[in-house]
Amino acid sequence: MDLKPDYSALATDLERQELQSMGGMASPQIYGQLLAIYLLCNDLANAKLLWKRIPTTVKTENPELSHIWDIGLKLWNRDLPAIYPLLSTYEWPNHLKNVMKYIGETTRKRALNLISKGFTSISLDEVIHYIGLTEDQTIETIQSLGWTLDTTTRFVKPSKPSINSEELSSSEEQLGKLTEYVAFLEN
Repeated sequence: MDLKPDYSALATDLERQELQSMGGMASPQIYGQLLAIYLLCNDLANAKLLWKRIPTTVKTENPELSHIWDIGLKLWNRDLPAIYPLLSTYEWPNHLKNVMKYIGETTRKRALNLISKGFTSISLDEVIHYIGLTEDQTIETIQSLGWTLDTTTRFVKPSKPSINSEELSSSEEQLGKLTEYVAFLEN
């Protein structure tokens, strides 16, 4: 059974380890895990700052760091569909496998959430593009969400997510979400 760990606590621990590292340079494993966790938590600002402070020699000697940052750049540019091939084509080291898997799952959930909030209907091919699954997997996913698929026109009608009172947020968070929706629709 694969349980999702508390990544915010792990990020805090990795940040502490980075600060306490000898000579101001942490291990590539610490940098890689912290960078990936920032991406998983959609903390792109901290991911970018971490990328800038990782020494160039560590980046060049550890190609997985560059591969993680490639995903970070796609997230930064809101190019969600481009993330899935990057996640699946690289053989991640054991200390990164689960985090990278969760980045894919989280990105897919975000894309589905954005589609449900931003579209009344969308082509099946576009849904496939945005969530990075095969056609059969996409159909299974949208059916599990209660969305309808017109097999003749191949258009999907997403159901709107229910509003949870716990999800109400500050105006700053709402503005950030609105920006994300608009950027998603423009791409």
